[in-house]
Amino acid sequence: MEITMKKLELLAPAGSLVTLKAVVNAGADAVYLGGEMFGARAYANNFTKEELFEGIDYGHRYGSRVILAVNTLLKEYEIREQLYDYILAYYEHGIDAVIVQDLGVMEFLHEQFPLLPLHTSTQMTVTGVDGAKLLVERGASRVVMARELSYTEIKKIHEAVDAELEGFVHGALCYCYSGQCLLSSMLGGRSGNRGRCAQPCRLPYEVLDENGKRIGKPENYILSPKDLCTIDHIPELAESGLYSFKVEGRMKQAEYAAGVVSIYRKYMDRYLEYGKEGYCVSGEDQQKLFDLGNRSGFTDGYYRRHNGREMITFDRPGHTRGGEALQEQIRKSYIEVDKKEAVTGQLVLKKEHSAVLEVRTEAHQVKVTGELVQQALKRPLTEETVREKAEKTGNTPYRFEKLKIDMDDDIFLPVQALNQLRRDALEKLAATEAEGCRRKTVEAVPYRNITGKLSLHEKKSNGALHEKPYLAVSVEQPDALDAVLEADFVKRIYLDGAMLFPPESAQKLQQSIARIKSAGKEAYYAFPFIFRERTRERFETEWENIKKACPDGYLIKSYDALGFCEEMKIPADKRILDHNMYTWSDAAKAAYQAIGIKNDTAPVELNRHELLERTNSDSELILYGYLPLMVSAQCVHANMEGCDRVRSVRYLKDRYHKLFAVKNNCNDCYMILYNSSPLSLLHQKQEIGRMGFAGYRLQFTNETGEQVKKVLTLYRELWLDGKGVRSVPYLEDYTNGHFKRGVE
Repeated sequence: MEITMKKLELLAPAGSLVTLKAVVNAGADAVYLGGEMFGARAYANNFTKEELFEGIDYGHRYGSRVILAVNTLLKEYEIREQLYDYILAYYEHGIDAVIVQDLGVMEFLHEQFPLLPLHTSTQMTVTGVDGAKLLVERGASRVVMARELSYTEIKKIHEAVDAELEGFVHGALCYCYSGQCLLSSMLGGRSGNRGRCAQPCRLPYEVLDENGKRIGKPENYILSPKDLCTIDHIPELAESGLYSFKVEGRMKQAEYAAGVVSIYRKYMDRYLEYGKEGYCVSGEDQQKLFDLGNRSGFTDGYYRRHNGREMITFDRPGHTRGGEALQEQIRKSYIEVDKKEAVTGQLVLKKEHSAVLEVRTEAHQVKVTGELVQQALKRPLTEETVREKAEKTGNTPYRFEKLKIDMDDDIFLPVQALNQLRRDALEKLAATEAEGCRRKTVEAVPYRNITGKLSLHEKKSNGALHEKPYLAVSVEQPDALDAVLEADFVKRIYLDGAMLFPPESAQKLQQSIARIKSAGKEAYYAFPFIFRERTRERFETEWENIKKACPDGYLIKSYDALGFCEEMKIPADKRILDHNMYTWSDAAKAAYQAIGIKNDTAPVELNRHELLERTNSDSELILYGYLPLMVSAQCVHANMEGCDRVRSVRYLKDRYHKLFAVKNNCNDCYMILYNSSPLSLLHQKQEIGRMGFAGYRLQFTNETGEQVKKVLTLYRELWLDGKGVRSVPYLEDYTNGHFKRGVE
């Protein structure tokens, strides 16, 4: 799949119809936007249906594709009752593609609208060949890769996967791998998975070591990356296999979006014409990008580095801009212009014949006839008068570039008739252009056919048929494993390979699994959260040793790990999805079941009512644990103290003096930021018992052995011995998470 010197796509953001027209005028090949529902920018000025229709037509008229973002997780009733009708209108009107995050949404749309191209969102955290292949096999025509990938990783995906690749080239960066962030959700109820991120990453934090000693200044914007700018690296990106160059900014003003697009258009064209050798960006244009908006300057992102403190703002997280003259220039060039499509025409006015006007664009041609042309009795029409009336295109999207007039000298036709002839021709041309992009209505596929969904009664019965739900425990510390092995009521143990076992410790893994099995328990190996190229290479090297350890199953946390398991032919019944492999709906569960995966972990953002409505007979529910709020390629320890490749725990203290533990996984070079308080639903037995879960899980991260024993004792007393919360000393600090409140 050669990409060098091939046409590339410049993909622009639009938060309003004004911005859409501006970026199209500035040279965008495609525009992505959100409608009134299901977009990842819920607080943007998203498009009404009428505006989106107009935007689709405007984009198509000037050769730009329009892509609709449906890149959030959807709840059961939203897919079942709203999604088909929402998409149908845009599908019929000619939307070019839809961006999705939710595998259930992807499966649903693929079934309902098989001709509609589907793009996987960066929220799906695709970081390698395995994940990209899996999603393309499920129907994706384009993969929007994680922002953290290098040129080399992009090239490997490009060479192995038959799909377009899209990546961000300019604008704001998230600190967290997109789709793996619960920080805003857990702190304030505004979920990034629902397009409502409150950006707590842009706030200051104090960094502390394991002993509570401050590292650095009292305030560090340690979670706030600079804005991305890759204008100097267009050749390298193109040669790596990137097809769609995506500008971030649906929340930003039209001046910003159009200005950035105009500069990237200039240099993408320059690369396509002159190649890498003739590529050079002027200092003047670099300054324009800086003036249009930056956050403590720019970074060229992860394409040439894995992470680094030079990517972080530290002192000033605010977005600044300058150059009012530049803003005015952009307004005049791209926003305040009345852009019209050039047409040519031929007008024929012959006595005793109907007036005929033929109008054409490069792609379309129409002909209309009007009233009968008469012989003039007094003052014949002049060509000057005819041309003046015929070329008056008014509020239409057209302008006559050339109009040939063939008329007799002594004729008469009422001015109204001439005007009507012009209107009819241009309206017919507009309808013909639009018709080429329209699609026929498709009949809805019954939701039950897509999900194989059980009725509510069957779901409850299915839950009741379970034997007593089992208890699973996940551990990241050796002390936790020792404590858990003593609990005879624990059926399954998840060993976090990323945290427990360095690459050279195959023997330790085998010993740990042997100990678990000797205690009469199931031993599951937990894959890391991020499964990039270096991790895959490590697993390929160690795979025989992992298999020799004979784990009973595997906990999967990413599409890339899931794809790896497919390649390694791990039986589907030996795999369970973690909570971040989102199954908010029965459609999502059915999509995974189509791959053969039945077992999952209930999402942590659903409330008790939504959990009750969910099919839980093959699911685990997390009852206790410090939930991971961020998984990042960045590293607090390295950025504050330097990288020493030593695992450590650091703490971020926020403005409310809450402490968030941060652990760095040096095996796979990512870090996890955990919540300040553990989730605990141990006191909710009565309500949870009605939900029909197959099993429950306790997650231990940084707890000491004694703390692990306390939680296990709580579970035994409250869930097995039948004691009440009032009679058992409970946890001093905990959160209900979203069990009661949920997310919007």
